[in-house]
Amino acid sequence: MLARSSRRYLFRHPWLTALSLVGVALGVAVVVAVDLANASATKAFRLSSESLSGRATHVVVGGPGGVPGDLYRELTVARGVQAAPVVEGYARPEADSQRVLQVFGVDLFAESDFRPFIAPQGASGVDLPGLLTTSGGTLLSAGTAEELGVAVGDSLPLRVDGREEMAVVLGVLTPEDDRSRRAIQNLLVVDVATAQEWQGGTGYEVQGTGEAEPLSGTPYLVPGTTNRLSRIDLLIPDDARGEALLAEIEADLPEGLEVRPASAQADALETMTAAFRLNLTALSLLALVVGLFLIYNTITFSVVQRRQLLGTYRALGVTRREVFRLVIGEALVVGAVGTVIGLGLGVLLGTGLVRLVTQTIGDLYFVVRVRDLSLDPWSLAKGVALGLGSSALGALGPGWEAASVAPASALRRSQQEDNLADRAGLLALAGLGSALLGVVVFLIPAGVALAYVGLLFVIVGAALAAPWATRLFSNAASGALARIFGPVGRMAARGINASLSRTAIAVAALAVAVASTVGVGVMVSSFRATVGDWLGSVLQADVYIQPPATVFRRGGGFLDPSVTQDLIALDGVARADGVRTQQLDTDGGPIDLVVTNIDGQRAGIYRYKAGTASGVAEAAARGEVAVSEPFAFRFDVGVGDTLRLPTDEGERAYPISGIYYDYGNDLGVVMMDEQTFLQSYRDPGLSGLALTAASGVDPEELTERAKAASEGRQRLVVRSNRSLREASLEIFDQTFVVTNVLRLLAVLVAFVGVLSALMALQLERKRELAMLRAQGMTRREVARMVFAQTGLMGLWAGALALPLGLSLAWVLVYVVNVRSFGWTLAFTVDPWILVQAVALAVVAALLAGIYPAWAMGRADPALAMREE
Repeated sequence: MLARSSRRYLFRHPWLTALSLVGVALGVAVVVAVDLANASATKAFRLSSESLSGRATHVVVGGPGGVPGDLYRELTVARGVQAAPVVEGYARPEADSQRVLQVFGVDLFAESDFRPFIAPQGASGVDLPGLLTTSGGTLLSAGTAEELGVAVGDSLPLRVDGREEMAVVLGVLTPEDDRSRRAIQNLLVVDVATAQEWQGGTGYEVQGTGEAEPLSGTPYLVPGTTNRLSRIDLLIPDDARGEALLAEIEADLPEGLEVRPASAQADALETMTAAFRLNLTALSLLALVVGLFLIYNTITFSVVQRRQLLGTYRALGVTRREVFRLVIGEALVVGAVGTVIGLGLGVLLGTGLVRLVTQTIGDLYFVVRVRDLSLDPWSLAKGVALGLGSSALGALGPGWEAASVAPASALRRSQQEDNLADRAGLLALAGLGSALLGVVVFLIPAGVALAYVGLLFVIVGAALAAPWATRLFSNAASGALARIFGPVGRMAARGINASLSRTAIAVAALAVAVASTVGVGVMVSSFRATVGDWLGSVLQADVYIQPPATVFRRGGGFLDPSVTQDLIALDGVARADGVRTQQLDTDGGPIDLVVTNIDGQRAGIYRYKAGTASGVAEAAARGEVAVSEPFAFRFDVGVGDTLRLPTDEGERAYPISGIYYDYGNDLGVVMMDEQTFLQSYRDPGLSGLALTAASGVDPEELTERAKAASEGRQRLVVRSNRSLREASLEIFDQTFVVTNVLRLLAVLVAFVGVLSALMALQLERKRELAMLRAQGMTRREVARMVFAQTGLMGLWAGALALPLGLSLAWVLVYVVNVRSFGWTLAFTVDPWILVQAVALAVVAALLAGIYPAWAMGRADPALAMREE
């Protein structure tokens, strides 16, 4: 009987049921989409890394200068070790400048033991002798060749750090298994010698400083003859003989080289992106939290609407447990259907979201191309658990209320509203306690996940205080609405109080969603303002020159030495600062090494969290280094500590003289003087050049001179101070595209919640409105009352969202960002964000009121007044 009653209720109110399904579905979809996108990006990189490692068990790696090629010959010939040389890099095809191809230089004759799909037998129609003798001979995967529109025998123009290179397709790779096919997308397989030529693997050697030394202090470089490799893959048996062989290799390796497990790189990079992925997941959960309010509101309404029926059931002998099971069962049915829909929507949404996530990961961490969404069973299972769990959680309150009320009280429709009004103050106190508990959690110096737990306590606190605050606000607004809309306005304000159990929850849901936009918006604006101030401080030169980075933020390209000489010697140059960038692989993951001439002027452009500019400049001459704030946070070091960094001459110790603020790299940067660098590192050449114009010289004119000096010799990116700052801020904005999408989705869920609440009110007040219509209220007046009520709810939701949103922003700036990346940001509130938030809440509420206003106005008073 109870099951039949529940089924009839759900089918007789299809719109309310549908809105509940949409709320659950959207909440689950956002969480599943983000989780699938994160999992797909991580899986794609790990798959690519494992496939390119092949059967290798260990790798020999060195400092930033790589591994000497002679070592490969020694390992294979003298020791009989199964080894394969590898030179890695990146290139962009001219036909698709947005695509990054991974250059993978190998010895094809050694590949059969490591990567059979790259060995000669894995390539279709390949001219093996031609691959070794043809300049730029390459192998592509069949899919990549088709996407680029090339076939065997065609030429493929490339750009490698500003240089033009020409590849010739001599074969296509056709692995038999799908795993390898997916892993080698965008892979450009070439001979080791070709890769060394393209990536500058032959190296540079210092030849002298030239006439412009007083300006730059930077040695000029000419191509050298050193044969370098990125790494050497090893295949070591997993037995006692293998252990002994590995020990012998490690003991005899030249200083600066080491042996690592083949899986170390993938593990390090997965750990490196953990904070980024966690923050996205936490933001996506906001949509589910808003959906939780919607479920609660819908189930509460269903209980209130059937209060008399449930009271009758109780009077006829139905137990409290059976009533509780009825309410929870309905919620689980709605939750199950909504979850299934949400899983499908999550897959569709994830297909688009994965591109945004992988683009951001590619910009910030490493290159990864994900063409298809990987349906991770764990992500789908998590979505099911969250959907059903949130549905059951949202129904606990209404279910307990329905089961605990005595039959006589249940027959009175106003009982729940009276109870809520009586308990509003206590709920507000409970909300205050929950918020204070969240503050206590913030004070615990733990990880990012605990910070989000504290954030949840604050959100719950705001939701608990919503009924009390909404009642006060509607009472205060009653007079103002009466003056504006007349009696209809007063009725609208009182209607919010009369149905507080629904309106307060709808207001809370919209307030939380809008607060998330305020919190994230203020965090982003604070970050942007901080980055803008930082750029104004560090960009002191007038013209900045560098090769176009094949991979964003990686650098990797080097200026042609002859072009460098001419640029430094340009008329109107007062000072030239050369910069070298290197990526070091450490036990804690990759870090960036920035090398320049650290004199008093150069050190003075930075702001220091610890240490001083003069102290850093003096210490640089003694071989000490300065580190960025994220580096100090990530590795827990401070001024006076000693870093041990891998170099081309072995591990070296460098004391830390200062910690400076840096917002261009969350992995951490070590800044080293060039003379200290040249003592232990193989010099790759200049990665960039900063020119300061002499007094009276127009920086824009100097920019044009620099462009003319490199014209036709090396494609360089030459920017003025202003254009570089603008480009940097554009890149900053791109990294928050995913965040903005999630904010909008949370507001969409809240919009559905407000619409659901208004439709519930329409059904509940059907007889009341019918009587008003019968007494002469026109359709226009009904619509005016509905819009006044929804506008008031939206305005109050926006007002509640401001303090809650600013609190969320404070947590994101001072807790989450610090614990995730170590950044110190200036808390900056853009008033326009606050105005937009209130406007968003009001507009969302007014839009949600369009259909209820239309439906109420068209209702037949005679039919509505009939008793069911």
